[in-house]
Amino acid sequence: MNQRRALGDGSVFSVGLGCMNVSHAYGDLPDAESAGRLFLAAIDQGVDFFDTAALYGFGENEKLLGRFLKSHRHRFMLASKCGMTGVNGKRVIDGRPETIKATCDQALARLQTDVIDLYYLHRLDFAVPIEESVGALSDLVKAGKIRGVGLSEVSAETIRKAHAVHPIMAVQSEYSLWTREPEIAVIQACRDIGAAFVAFSPLGRGFFGGELTDPESQLQRGDIRLQMPRFMAENYPHNRRLLPQLGSIADQAGCTMAQLALAWILNRYPEMLVIPGTRSIDHLRDNVAAASIVLDTSVMTTLDQLVNRQTVSGERYNQPTQEEIDTEQFLDR
Repeated sequence: MNQRRALGDGSVFSVGLGCMNVSHAYGDLPDAESAGRLFLAAIDQGVDFFDTAALYGFGENEKLLGRFLKSHRHRFMLASKCGMTGVNGKRVIDGRPETIKATCDQALARLQTDVIDLYYLHRLDFAVPIEESVGALSDLVKAGKIRGVGLSEVSAETIRKAHAVHPIMAVQSEYSLWTREPEIAVIQACRDIGAAFVAFSPLGRGFFGGELTDPESQLQRGDIRLQMPRFMAENYPHNRRLLPQLGSIADQAGCTMAQLALAWILNRYPEMLVIPGTRSIDHLRDNVAAASIVLDTSVMTTLDQLVNRQTVSGERYNQPTQEEIDTEQFLDR
């Protein structure tokens, strides 16, 4: 299996690092030095694709990457995002051209770099035509501040509209064994326009690590999973029943459950990238090792039969959050 995947005019290792959870959304945060050790360990493990955003920690995540990886900047591709930021302590979606350009300038300063390799529109702003937001990103390419334009959590229709304005390097969406919405149309749209597909939360926000037995008691206050239907009391006991069987399949494949979930994606789509997040260097090493795991057809089929929309209880987002997102949805429940 090819361990490198195309991204823009080059290629990166198939397992990148999603950096959000060291600064944002998952309860108490690690200290800066711990985050720095994680980033440096990723570099040492061969990770050469780091994903951050202006939203994460309201700029703090970009600052951490700039602080600890500035001297290694030539060794990795850097992705960040605009269009969703923190304003007066609150998350705000704003895709206006002037906001995008100002956010980019702030990001460059925080990241301590002259150029961002891939700059995503983090969310579609329904009040701003996608053509205007992408036009601003195109201007940033012309100015030499970013190298490529990306989109996050958008529909196939939006992808095509955006690509007509400026070539889209990559599209990022949640994708995992239990989140399959990109299969409706987005993965094919990426193939049609030659954009990479980047899967975030490929471990089901930690579910496929197999260590979360009771979210209400194990997760800390402020953890976004407490507001996600699949992790709520009415759904999680049902979903947890999948874990023993997944564990058995992983044992038979000679890998961890998390590695199995990552390998399922990497084997299913030879062109796809994954960006699992973690705070643990041991988990980081396990994630990187998943790039070399080859799953045979029978294992892939068994996984599809075990984890699917009929066997998973609850949607990925609550209704208010879903209404902010321009992605296709399944209509069968």
